[in-house]
Amino acid sequence: MIKDLDFDFRASARRTLTLERDAIEALVPRLDAGFDHACRLVLACQGRVVVTGMGKSGHIARKLAATLASTGTPAFFLHPGEASHGDLGMLTERDVVIALSHSGETREVTELLPLFKRKGVAVIALSGRRASTLGRHADAFLDGGVEKEACPLNLAPTSSTTAALALGDALAIALLEARGFGIEDFALSHPGGSLGRQLLLTVADVMHEGEEIPCVSPGDSVRDTLFEITEKGLGFACVVDAERHLLGIYTDGDLRRTLDRRIDLDSVPIEQVMTSTPLSVTPSMLAAEALRIMEKRSITALAVLDPERRLVGALKVQDLLNRGVV
Repeated sequence: MIKDLDFDFRASARRTLTLERDAIEALVPRLDAGFDHACRLVLACQGRVVVTGMGKSGHIARKLAATLASTGTPAFFLHPGEASHGDLGMLTERDVVIALSHSGETREVTELLPLFKRKGVAVIALSGRRASTLGRHADAFLDGGVEKEACPLNLAPTSSTTAALALGDALAIALLEARGFGIEDFALSHPGGSLGRQLLLTVADVMHEGEEIPCVSPGDSVRDTLFEITEKGLGFACVVDAERHLLGIYTDGDLRRTLDRRIDLDSVPIEQVMTSTPLSVTPSMLAAEALRIMEKRSITALAVLDPERRLVGALKVQDLLNRGVV
């Protein structure tokens, strides 16, 4: 095969992107009552959404199932070829099927239609031909038709798969909004991602506890407090009473101010030089919110108090950054 190294690759790419953009734009005016019906079928579903498709449509179907599952709609992909060899047993009468086939005549998909009907499940077709076998036997039809493929031979699925991908996303997001699926719900579906870390981690998950907390009594000297800060390595100390109620904190900034005043480190009690109105957080506060407080007030450490304002933890900004809270 002859290879034309002087071929205008960018012109070809621009043509492909333009055709696929046009294919997506053409979907907008074709959204009709069928889209609404499809959404209502999914929202009323008592089971799961089963997405199926063959070949390139199968790849799009897998992505649609994953998008639905991560945005509040329980879903999984069913390979149509495997379905007739036992996997159809995963389908229940409480489920809804979304079947993808641009032609609407894909044999592996259309052969399942009688089985879907026998189980009594609703079928949503995402296809390019309403008059096709799939389109005619579906309970709801999503029109993903395209004028032509980006492939110059009009053979390789390109514009059609892009349109199906976009229409599937439109369905998933419409369902997300209708369910009131929020950012906290998304985080629960993505606990390993940065969003999950921001929204699921609390201060209690990150804070230092017990013997790790640098604590002194109000009568302890400044020097004793500095020893405690050095030993615990958090850069500050909490001043507490006998019941561990927080009275104040002493930080590096307080030490600089103490030295400027030429105060005797051995004789002056820490209660005379501490910050007596420090900011604090609670164990149940989201770690991301604690980080925002630190950034807003330009501080690097916080005391953690229970509802009775007793000291239960200490929090450093580096602890949050190390856990991926941003």
